Amino acid sequence: MAPIVLFDGICTFCNGAVQFLLRHDRKERMQFGALQSEEGQALLQTYGLPQQEFQSLLVIKDHRIYKKSDAALELVQELGVWWQPMRLFRVVPRPVRDAVYDLIARNRYKWFGKNEHCMLPAPNVRHRFLK
Repeated sequence: MAPIVLFDGICTFCNGAVQFLLRHDRKERMQFGALQSEEGQALLQTYGLPQQEFQSLLVIKDHRIYKKSDAALELVQELGVWWQPMRLFRVVPRPVRDAVYDLIARNRYKWFGKNEHCMLPAPNVRHRFLK
């Protein structure tokens, strides 16, 4: 099963992360969806997750949910060989990794801004977004 990346669709930082993943996922395995979208909301409901909580990047892979820093590290596995050293961050205890993640998540709108509407994917990558 291809990884599904659910992200905050109005967050400028999150949209930048999606653009990064689109560029570096050479095998084009990842699929994307905004947490606020109908598809994102349906997946949150399916997995029993809060439907109004947009503080965490979520990755669904092999019917498992990855949140926060675990989600980010799971995505690194999908990228090319040059990104594999990032996996070493798994040795950092999850509470420490997630504390840094939470700090960025809490301040992302202030530091990076937010959009009025969810991002519209470019036509050449639209097939990689949930319908």
